[in-house]
Amino acid sequence: MTIVPPGTNAATAGQGVGPLLRGWRERRRLSQLELALRADSSARHISFVETGRARPSEEMVLRLAEHLDVPVRERNALLLAAGYAPHYSQTPLDDPALDALRAGLERLLRGYEPYPALVMDARYDVVAANRGITMLLEGVPESLLAPPLNAMRLTLHPRGLAPRIRNLREWRGHLLAQMERQIALHRSAPLRELYEEVAAYPVAAPAEGPADETEEPVQHFALPMRIEHGGRVLSFISSVSTFNTPMDVTVAELAVETFLPADPATVKYLHSLIG
Repeated sequence: MTIVPPGTNAATAGQGVGPLLRGWRERRRLSQLELALRADSSARHISFVETGRARPSEEMVLRLAEHLDVPVRERNALLLAAGYAPHYSQTPLDDPALDALRAGLERLLRGYEPYPALVMDARYDVVAANRGITMLLEGVPESLLAPPLNAMRLTLHPRGLAPRIRNLREWRGHLLAQMERQIALHRSAPLRELYEEVAAYPVAAPAEGPADETEEPVQHFALPMRIEHGGRVLSFISSVSTFNTPMDVTVAELAVETFLPADPATVKYLHSLIG
């Protein structure tokens, strides 16, 4: 298992801070008065900032960004647009300063085995993965496994995992909706390009593999990914976790995705692999 530094996206701060703040406020569907009350300001001052009649202090930019739930990378863009230096660092993931973080992530991934788990950056590039993920990727062409591995491309590509996913249309819809939410939040051009690429992949019906005699009807509490592996149908529920109150762009954009077995047959099979 190796961790490599994630890619970075250039901050977009080509316009003044006022229009950028107004865009975030409208995206959050807040009125100027509502934002002013949350930020301990006045609607008049918010209006002056948005129209460029007043220059917000550095503290005010950060306070408004906090109440607008602006991503860390974009908070730096707001500060630059207002004429201030970036507040949040962007440390490469392989920097010694993040040794403790990397070691913690590696322990987490190993501890989750034999169940699949991985770490992704903001563009869904895989920066770390455990043996459970390696097991699922068996049979995927080398061309799709060349770095940087991309979780969305690996899952939805017609030569990737897609042909083995029994409920591909439902799972694809879930993943595309997830990407749409991330695009709305981060305004990332590379993420938009990735979305357009994977959304254009043809969606063929998954090949009918042999029925798994151990498979039993299960009432799921969330949409599972049902994927064929070794003549069996495995079922997983996905969960994505991020870091609380990150102070670094790189850390803020990391996400840990874990795949919880959704039925007893999947649990039994995965444990048999390490027995």
